[in-house]
Amino acid sequence: MPRIEMLPQQPPDPDARELFDRVRRSRGSDAPMPDLYRVLGVAPAMFKAWLDFAWPLRLNAKTSRKLRELMILRGALISRTAYEWAHHLPMAEEAGISAAQIAALPAWREAGCFDATERVALQLADEVTSGPGASQETIDALKRVGFNDAQVIELVLTTSFYVCVGRFLHSMDIKPEADYETPLPSA
Repeated sequence: MPRIEMLPQQPPDPDARELFDRVRRSRGSDAPMPDLYRVLGVAPAMFKAWLDFAWPLRLNAKTSRKLRELMILRGALISRTAYEWAHHLPMAEEAGISAAQIAALPAWREAGCFDATERVALQLADEVTSGPGASQETIDALKRVGFNDAQVIELVLTTSFYVCVGRFLHSMDIKPEADYETPLPSA
């Protein structure tokens, strides 16, 4: 049970209800509201800010969705964030990440199933998630594999944001919903 009482699926607060409606317009009118959003909705202004930042990272970025989902899954493993892993696993599969790549994420450095671009993105995820941040060497490596400055910013912001997501989920003790119970592999 989260440390803050979640809002119901149909919250009485009109600001929270409008944000829930915004989410449902993108996911389907009868889609259940994720528990993360039911906690965030307690503070509608913060929930709005979250959506306004998170959704462009997910939907409007110029870098590959597959690459960003690889980084998100790797960050979830490092931070031991089961909720993030469970929710992003289907997105990762939809983006084209293979079962072999998912299985290899705990030991990606030894795995032969990642190309040079994926390897430097995973290095970025490791550095940012473990802290304090990306090294100059990794930023330079991103550029060497073909990312321009704007794309480097997208990748660093994506992995940094999902560190925030993990910290929030742990702080609020938000567990995966019953239909998202996917075991988190060992890192």
